[in-house]
Amino acid sequence: MPVSGPFPVSDPQPGASIGAASSSGAPAGDGLLLAGDVGGTKTVLALVRQAGGAAEIVAEAVFPSREYASLETVLAAFRAAHPAPLARAAFSVAGPVIEGRADITNLPWRLDERCLAGVMGVERVLLVNDLQATAFAVPHLRPDQVTELLPGQAEPNGVRAVVSVGTGLGEALLVPTADGGFLSLPTEGGHTDFAPRGALQRRLLAELARVHDHVSYERVCSGMGIAALYRFLAARSTEPPPPWLAARLAAGGDVTPAIVDGGMHGERGCPVCRRTLRLLAAILGAEAGNAALRGLATGGVYLGGGIPPRILPVLRGRAFREGFRQKGPMSPLMENIPVHVILEPRAALLGAARYGMAMA
Repeated sequence: MPVSGPFPVSDPQPGASIGAASSSGAPAGDGLLLAGDVGGTKTVLALVRQAGGAAEIVAEAVFPSREYASLETVLAAFRAAHPAPLARAAFSVAGPVIEGRADITNLPWRLDERCLAGVMGVERVLLVNDLQATAFAVPHLRPDQVTELLPGQAEPNGVRAVVSVGTGLGEALLVPTADGGFLSLPTEGGHTDFAPRGALQRRLLAELARVHDHVSYERVCSGMGIAALYRFLAARSTEPPPPWLAARLAAGGDVTPAIVDGGMHGERGCPVCRRTLRLLAAILGAEAGNAALRGLATGGVYLGGGIPPRILPVLRGRAFREGFRQKGPMSPLMENIPVHVILEPRAALLGAARYGMAMA
């Protein structure tokens, strides 16, 4: 499907021509770009071509990451179904990229740009942190691809912060440049020390510290963190889970979707699940505010990842708002910083495509 509106490849640098499609649908010229979003839960791959001044996805597939031994095996499956000639590839990855290499957070995969280029037979492979890729997309998101969470007065040339809540917790900054473009800076802010607010969060930290050497924000503010919050609150509650949830918890595996469902559905709901999501919102609000302060993000904060869109009604409540804005002497500043939720689930993928074209 075309993504010409939010992802022009001419900004910040002119992208190399990927070639027009032939009448048979096969690429002409130098071939297509293979873009990917590699995460702990799923890997999304897409063939992308330049259409005028924009990126256009011509084929796309989703793979459950943990069912594959490596990215190379995922690529083999995708290329068997889509063998069109390639010019280059760009992958957003959940983890830091250092000298062209990355170890995927929450997944035992090690990626290397040169090795991947050799395996794929392409001239170049680029790895970019997934939050850095998401940040590349932010300035070009259409109004229907975001929703306002907290109002504010964004500075047009202000720094923007991106905080993504999915399997883990990722953060990045988008810094304006003198030529009217942007510089995307990856961070590993999600792995900073969890700073509890209030007695309940202090008890949460104390309990987790007995099990883990390091309690980060990711530990309590992510997909895997939701289960930890639920267990903490359930141990202090006399209310049993509804039968459907008890059966799901007993089955093991990833229970995060069930806890979210229990917190969002009234008739099938679970009081402990609702409290879990409110606690998550309070912690996420505080850390999103921390990210804004670290980068002085007067251009706004953007929440990405799969979880925020699913719990929007909870995030619109008092817990997130107070966590975000109550920053002591900086509270008046925080009142002016708007917060948005990214609704486009492929922002990291499309940001990687834009990055790959711009860096060609």
